[in-house]
Amino acid sequence: MHSPIKIDIDTVQSITAVPTVMRVIAQTTGLRWVCVSRVTADAWTMCAVHDELGFGLVPGDEIEIANTFCDQVRRSSVGVVIDDVANDDVYSSHPVPKLFGFQSYFSLPVYRKDGEFFGTLCGLDPNPASLRAPKTLDTLQLFAELLSGQIDAEQGLSAAKAELEAEKQAVELREQFIAILGHDMRTPLASMMMGGEVIARLTDDERILKVAARIDRSGQRIANLIDDAMDFTRSKMDGVLASDQRLDADLQATLTHVVAELRGAYPNSVIDADILIDAPVHCDGKRIAQLASNLIVNAIVHGAPGMPVAVTCSVEQGQFALSVSNAGAAIPPAVAARLFQPFWRGDKSTQAGGLGLGLYIADQIAKAHRGRLLLDSNQERTIFTFSMSIQQAEAEY
Repeated sequence: MHSPIKIDIDTVQSITAVPTVMRVIAQTTGLRWVCVSRVTADAWTMCAVHDELGFGLVPGDEIEIANTFCDQVRRSSVGVVIDDVANDDVYSSHPVPKLFGFQSYFSLPVYRKDGEFFGTLCGLDPNPASLRAPKTLDTLQLFAELLSGQIDAEQGLSAAKAELEAEKQAVELREQFIAILGHDMRTPLASMMMGGEVIARLTDDERILKVAARIDRSGQRIANLIDDAMDFTRSKMDGVLASDQRLDADLQATLTHVVAELRGAYPNSVIDADILIDAPVHCDGKRIAQLASNLIVNAIVHGAPGMPVAVTCSVEQGQFALSVSNAGAAIPPAVAARLFQPFWRGDKSTQAGGLGLGLYIADQIAKAHRGRLLLDSNQERTIFTFSMSIQQAEAEY
């Protein structure tokens, strides 16, 4: 981990305006050595320098604090400005000018936003210079103030970037953990579901068969949760939901099977299906089936109790369209705006028993197929419609 002084040096070095400021000061004043220093009670440390004299000091170099005027500036909060050391009533006999061989010199305080002393903007030259002239002094003070603001802004930006990077790494770690956990859970889950199947085959006892059926339903539910979590993790890590798109001549049979499975899983719900796909569709059939399943389950859970869910699917004029609708109250605009966000489950979330990823994943599948998933909701029905261009899909994949 970097020391506080090293962080301060890096901060000054990262401010792109600093070299320009020092160069302008040198051109304005005639001073051939200008620097920004970090000053504490114990040390004077170079942060940035404009050196035409060949002193050789570079960022990170230190000077004994007692051999500078900057410690005086730190303690008094008053700058030191000398036009001509030889004719100066205060500093003509001071050892510091003799030590470094300068005749003109300035050192102005630089502060952090909270008022804490940071260091100095200073400059010197072996020749006298007119630094106390009002315009020159005002310019130097302005540069010192601007530098103060830039240092604070840059450190705030650096801290924000560090926090963002740390959060990004934490998110990536969580997503990797979810992916590994989901993968490792599949083996014991498969064993559990296989055990339920074996139990069902070995007995005619209705009570045991009900338990076996419950095991199978619970296993399927867990498998669906794992699939949702894995899909969410992949979409976040890769930026897009993976899909294997190809010409599918069996999509009608695939979607009909999805409806049949959900009728069995939700025996108290009515699912009316009108599925007619009379042409091959270029898509990932498993993903389209997943999208349809997510939309149907969402309609069952959130639709009006006892009212049928309608599923229609067709291919017309080069467009594949799948819609799922249910009766019930209209979805408020504020809720509609959040439906495709991950982990959003709405007011009836306890009925779903899911992670709130169903509509998010459906939307990601639609995007992976260069299609659209749209919502239309009024006081009579809520309809989700997925559509994509068959020609576009064939051209791009």
